[in-house]
Amino acid sequence: MKLSHITIRTRITGGSLLIAILISVVAGILIYSQVQRIVNDGQLEVLSNIEAPYLTALANTTTEEVDPPGPDQLVAAVDPHGATRLNTLPSGLSSMLDTLVESGVRTSTISTHGGSYLVKVTQVASQGGSWHVITAINNDAQVSVLNQVALLLIASIAGINLAFGAASWLIGSAALSPVARLRRSAAELVSRPGRELLPVGPAQDEIAELASTLNELIGQLRTSAERERQVVSDASHEFRTPLAIMRTQLELAQAEASSIEQMRADVTAVQVTLARLITLATSLLELSRIDAQATPGTAGVDQLAVELANAADRGRQRVGGRDIRVEYVPLVSADDKRQVAVAAPDFGRVCDNLVSNSLTALGQAGVIELVLDSSDDGLVLSISDDAGGMDPAFVDHAFDRFSRPDSARTGSGAGLGLAIVDGIATVAGGTVRLVNRPGEGLTVITTFPFAAPQHGSDP
Repeated sequence: MKLSHITIRTRITGGSLLIAILISVVAGILIYSQVQRIVNDGQLEVLSNIEAPYLTALANTTTEEVDPPGPDQLVAAVDPHGATRLNTLPSGLSSMLDTLVESGVRTSTISTHGGSYLVKVTQVASQGGSWHVITAINNDAQVSVLNQVALLLIASIAGINLAFGAASWLIGSAALSPVARLRRSAAELVSRPGRELLPVGPAQDEIAELASTLNELIGQLRTSAERERQVVSDASHEFRTPLAIMRTQLELAQAEASSIEQMRADVTAVQVTLARLITLATSLLELSRIDAQATPGTAGVDQLAVELANAADRGRQRVGGRDIRVEYVPLVSADDKRQVAVAAPDFGRVCDNLVSNSLTALGQAGVIELVLDSSDDGLVLSISDDAGGMDPAFVDHAFDRFSRPDSARTGSGAGLGLAIVDGIATVAGGTVRLVNRPGEGLTVITTFPFAAPQHGSDP
């Protein structure tokens, strides 16, 4: 089974159980080691208690008589001449008595046909020479106790881990139940679209934060969908009106034109309406391209300065016989090679749109000033006019698509110019700001950040 097919609850339970098993095994080994040490220390203490009277007696007397041990005590005493003065050891150990004496002082475990024994050999100095006292204790009881402890630990660890696994499963189920509710709610929202949102539980935890974030995403998606529907509706309306006008003009030209001159006049009117449609279609395609663009282009400051100068020239050509001055004020060096996060054609489109808006708002006379400067935030484009400003109530909606104010700045456009400017600036990571001076004029300040220098490029 692939890991990706395992549920989160199973992963949580399995991971927790694996950790619990590792910890319990280590703890079991430590506990068993401590029990084993305690049992060994107890047996050594017993052997010390058995041999203590003999060590004291042999060290302080000259007699060669040795008192017998207590019941069930296994003791052997060998005098300095190698003679056995006392022996209550079992036959298996008695046959090894000489070997034990020769091995010197030590404590060891010896297995015989009669069982396993813990044997201690101690040498004691007396007035007649060195005696050897050998004590032993049956080790089978110790082994039995340790085996029982091991079985108890194994059973306890298995039971604890099973209980821990079941608890982890229940806790995981309880912790993930809000996620299941979110999934069911999301499925209902998909099958039954509406204004509802995902439920946010009373607990201020990660799942509540996830639900809140998803609700924000749902709200943004709904806003985007509504905006898209509104754009389609507005675009349909903008196309329908010119098309209806063209149809009417063509029908009139066909039915009522009495001369070639009148026919030409009607066709000219149709061409004007068609030009408006072409402009609208071009703007919509431009917006679609901007929406699909993930990363901006780049251009040098010197290139953008030339682009703005060309935009000023194009604006002067559109002035015609009106008393309008288009002034270009470059505040950046013509040799400035710093890269800006916007392509030259997109920057030119921004300049053309803003100049066109100002020309429309000015009417017959006025001044348009184009300024290009740099700051810590990037390259700053400022386009100002003295056309009386914008309706303050419209400022907050100036960048909406198909938005046109009922004021002196209303022209024949579709209300997409500032939307295109805002879209290009947003893709570049820049900003657009309106400085409205009601009764005086309007300044549009667009900032484009400098592009990060590429590896290996000149500073």
